[in-house]
Amino acid sequence: MKKTSQEKVGSLIRRLRRKKDITQKDFAEQTNTTQSVIARIEQGNQNLSISEIEKYGNALDHKFFQTTIKENDDFIIHGGRKLSGSITTNTSKNGAMGLLCASLLNKGTTTLRGIPRIEEVFRFIEIFKSIGVSIEWKEDKTLVINTPKRFDMKSMNGVSARKTRSIIMTIGSLVHRMRKFNLPHAGGCKMGDRTIGAHRYGLEPFGINIKSVSKLYNISRTKLKPADIVMYEASDTATENCVIAAAGIAGTSTIRFAQQNYMVRDVCYFLQKLGVKIEGIGTSTLHITGVEDINQDVTYTNSEDPIESMMFISSAIMTRSKITVKRCPIEFLRLELLKLEKMGLKYKKTEPYLSHNKKTELVDITVFPSELVAMNDKIHALPYPGINTDNLPFFVPIATQAKGSTLIHDWMWENRAIYFTELNRLGADIALADPHRVFVHGATSLTASDIVCPPALRPSTMILVAMLGAGGVSKLRNVYAIKRGYENIVERLNALGAKIEIQ
Repeated sequence: MKKTSQEKVGSLIRRLRRKKDITQKDFAEQTNTTQSVIARIEQGNQNLSISEIEKYGNALDHKFFQTTIKENDDFIIHGGRKLSGSITTNTSKNGAMGLLCASLLNKGTTTLRGIPRIEEVFRFIEIFKSIGVSIEWKEDKTLVINTPKRFDMKSMNGVSARKTRSIIMTIGSLVHRMRKFNLPHAGGCKMGDRTIGAHRYGLEPFGINIKSVSKLYNISRTKLKPADIVMYEASDTATENCVIAAAGIAGTSTIRFAQQNYMVRDVCYFLQKLGVKIEGIGTSTLHITGVEDINQDVTYTNSEDPIESMMFISSAIMTRSKITVKRCPIEFLRLELLKLEKMGLKYKKTEPYLSHNKKTELVDITVFPSELVAMNDKIHALPYPGINTDNLPFFVPIATQAKGSTLIHDWMWENRAIYFTELNRLGADIALADPHRVFVHGATSLTASDIVCPPALRPSTMILVAMLGAGGVSKLRNVYAIKRGYENIVERLNALGAKIEIQ
């Protein structure tokens, strides 16, 4: 039988280790992992990321391969080209993360459709496999998941876990299978200090304790019980964590000041299919009647990503193009569109129709070339139904094309506004008022430049969008942050008439 690539890598690691006369135990200590992980790798039963393969290769003084697939590719962007045609909004990154975390509650087979093939999902697959979860791609964007009787938390792929903040959302599921376990500190975008207070204070009333020590979270629980909680802050991920935790507790829990955003709703709709009773979906108060032992074969389809819709809309604005963005989740774009309309954007939208989950309303939006003027009022994000915090960065390049001065206030994230000034390298006129506010003076003609992506998804994508409208050839370096959240972004933009090369 032909060996898989991971079997070939595992076999080579075993030969090299034995050649150096190193035991599995010593090799595990040398590479900061466990002997059981090394055993699985050598048997070809462990999926490895590129960075992990490089780590084991360095430990064995061996370069495994020359690869053209880099985590930090560069994009060469030929700006100033008109876009045309139509593009379909992909399913959402944030929805996929919540659904993957919630799937760990289920002892039956979970089939999740509409899961984007993005780096954030790949990291989760690596994490799941390392703790014993069976998770495999079926068809294009379908994952089939089966949880083990016992999770092997000591073998968790720490490298992958530390690359995603969403790892913290697994707490709500895992506490139903274990009384104590550890998780690496959450990673993801680097935008200043990011407290986990909303998760900690939301989960505590259920009997869950989170203690931060060194580079780990120690999670422990007493007997789980239903609770009436108030969310400590407006957090989508903390709301999801609490909803998932409540879903596995017999009795009725109430979550007040719950977030109503699209990813929270997808988790709720999925849990309903598992037999969990949830009242108040789409409101700030959720009543959840949980099921203590969930064992169902279930299929659910992730809904579309409003942040991707906004990215394509802003790309049309920056290139002064007419394009149609299909399958936009309108409920989570209404305020963004209203603000753009008041700035002078011309667009039209179709009548609503339903997504595959039969819940989310979609429309097709056609954007027309428009002359924009600056808003008199500041533009700032708010929890739903305000402007989505992930959509706020796209208003920065848009504001460079609007006549007048626009104040953009990013109060929600520490220091993210500093990344907005990177557009000055393209010829924008952006003044940093403080770590949360910028004044964007327009309209300005942008020109090509060479910029390194910030270590944050949306600011990096903001720069890509701006470069589409900047005359000349730009280079955007180290684009892993973009690949965390956008699938085949180069191919899809090129299909609209952009010219982007991967280097």
